Parts: sequence; C-alpha cells; structure tokens
Amino acid sequence: MTEKLFETALGISAPWFVTGTDFNAQARTLTIRVDFVSGSRFAVAGVDGEHPVHDTVSKRFRHLNFFQHECFLEVRVPRVRLPDGAVRQIEPPWAGKLSGFTLLFEALVLMLCQQMTFAAAARLVGESRHRVAVICERYVALALAQADFSGVHELAIDETSRARGHDYITLAADAVERRVLAVAEGRSVDSIEALVGELDAHGCAPAQVSSVSIDMSPAFIKGCAEHLPNARITFDKFHVVWHASTAVDKMRRIEQRTDRSLKGLRWSLLKDRSRLSAEAAADLDALIARMTTVRTARAWVYKEQLREILERKQINVVRTMLQHWCTCVMRSKVEPMKEVAALVRHHLDGIIAWAQTRQTNGFLEALNGLIQAAKRRARGFTRVSIIRTVIFLITGMLDFLVINPHATQPT
Repeated sequence: MTEKLFETALGISAPWFVTGTDFNAQARTLTIRVDFVSGSRFAVAGVDGEHPVHDTVSKRFRHLNFFQHECFLEVRVPRVRLPDGAVRQIEPPWAGKLSGFTLLFEALVLMLCQQMTFAAAARLVGESRHRVAVICERYVALALAQADFSGVHELAIDETSRARGHDYITLAADAVERRVLAVAEGRSVDSIEALVGELDAHGCAPAQVSSVSIDMSPAFIKGCAEHLPNARITFDKFHVVWHASTAVDKMRRIEQRTDRSLKGLRWSLLKDRSRLSAEAAADLDALIARMTTVRTARAWVYKEQLREILERKQINVVRTMLQHWCTCVMRSKVEPMKEVAALVRHHLDGIIAWAQTRQTNGFLEALNGLIQAAKRRARGFTRVSIIRTVIFLITGMLDFLVINPHATQPT
C-alpha cells in the first residue's frame, strides 16, 4: 500500500516501481528505493527499437523534501546493450540535468534562485551554494543553446557594474520583448563585438538589426557603427535630459558658493515640477523669477526647453529647434549647459532619431536595478559566469520548460 502511494506521488510508472522505503528520523531523511521489472527493455535516444539490459548501477537522486525531511530516490539504473555492441546507461524519466538531482528538485532550485541569492536558496533546500549555482548555470546554458533570436530587429545596449570600482559588463536586450539577450565583459568596442557575435550565434544576424538605442559612450557608438552596419543609432530623451539635469546641478553648486539662497534647492531643480510639493514648487517659482540674475535659474529653463523639444515628433521641427536651442545656450554665460549644447550638436542625428523611433533604454535601466539589487543581496559576484547566470535568470525570460516540464513559465 505504501509503495503504491509513493509510486503515485512520484509519478512513477511501468516498468519502474517502488520496492520499499527507509525512514531515518534521527538523520531526518527518507530514502525511497526504485527498481524496474525484470526482463524490461529500454529505448535509447537516436537508436531504433528497445534494447535488453546488460547490467545495472545504483544511483541516488535528491528529491523534494518529504515534509521537513530530506528525500532521496535510490534507483537501480539499467545499462543496455545496443545492436553495435555499445553499452549505454538509461536515464530515468525523473533524472535532472545535473547528476544526483531529480527534475522536480532542480525546478524548485530555479524558482528560488529567481527570487533570492544562491546562498539563501541553498540554505532552504539543504544543499551547498556551489551545487545550487551549478544547477542554475547548467539550465541557463541549456536554455540559451536552444534560444532563437532570429526575430529580433531592435536592440537596447547599456552597461552595469558587476563589482566595486570600474568593473563593468555590457548587456544587449530586445527592445520589443524587453529581455536581456546577451552579456559581455567590459564596456568597450570589443564588448559590442562580443555581444554581436553571441546574438549571431542564436540567429540574430548583425545585418538584420535595424535600430539600436545606446548612451553617448564613444566606445558604444564606434562599436555599433562597426558591428551593426544597418542599425540606426538612437540616443533617447532620458539620457539627453540627464546630461542637462547634471549641468543644472553643477551650475547650482558653483553659484551656491556666493548665493546661499540656492542651498536646499537641489531636488526642487532636478525633479519634475509636477511632482513637487506646493512649498517646493513655490520655492522653484521664486528662483525662476530671478532668471535674469541667477544662472542656475537660466540653466533650469534651458533644461525644460530641451525636454519640451524632445517631446515633439516632427523630425525637421526637432532638428531646427535643437539647433536654435544650442545657439542660445552657447551665447549664454551658463558654462555647464554649454557642455550639453556641444554634446547635442555632436550627437544631433542620434538625438533626432528619438523623435521617430521613440526607442528608449528606460526598461533596461529598470532591469539594471533588479541586477544591482541581486548584487547587493549577494554582496557582490566574484565571477563573471555567476553574474551572467543571475542576469539571465531574472531578466532573460528564458524558457526552461523545454528542458524541464516542471519549471515555471518565463515572465
């Protein structure tokens, strides 16, 4: 009766059956013994027919816990003799992709590691952090090997830090599906080449990419020009406005040395005015009223003008207005904003492309936030392969169902 109950619970069917169980209350373990019917023949992938058993080996698989007790399957696994004389070991239908685990156990580990660190997941399942990480690395590698990126035409590329200091990795994401497709070390021209090579290996030929959104990094611009020949480069509005906001704050810091009334206005100047409190909005309005004498106020006005220009969708209108804006800024005495005007002039075509493509890296910045949160929880990643695995687990939307029918659907 007990054996039949465990067979049903485990989903074991002929020729496999449960021969018995061993429960050790002191060690808090349950071992379920599994065997196969004598005289059974087994099929082997890639070889026609079913084949007789040559001999057997004993295998032990970690399974989902039985209540609070660790559960193991102790299986007599057959090895069969093929027509050509070769001997091949049979993989039981519940065997995982990593030796010593069942598919259900590996599916649990995957689900946990998408929500928490490897160390935390390892404590929950009672395995070492290393083995948990290896399970995830194996599944990511298998899912990527079967991934097809042939339908990708729009990319977003950005960098994120993987450790303290200037240690970066570069991400390439599908701008439509909003999922990470490739990861490369560094943030150089070589990084772009590595990303393009990885995408090409999964069916996304460089020539098929029609547009790419990046920041104004010279390395990214050069890399995309060299390795994505047909891609139109877009610098989205948010990167441009960020440079303008930085210039406003820089101007405030300079003037604050002689004008103490600017102290405490940093966030009022940087935030969207519609999101300010009534008191903060009143302080900002009082500052703007002094525009003729306070350069920080003029810098803020220039920033808002730039934001309004980039809201427009007519390419020729945007071009004309940006050129006029740059001329006005260059004639002013707001030195930090002149740097922004020079930047706009130098990258004019890519900024104007935003008016038509509306392609943004905003979603990639949000994904970077998830990656950085995972990095902080793990207190950093020592190996590139580990952070690469984490990135694909939480932002790659990989379909693990093709590997493990018990895995959760990508989200």
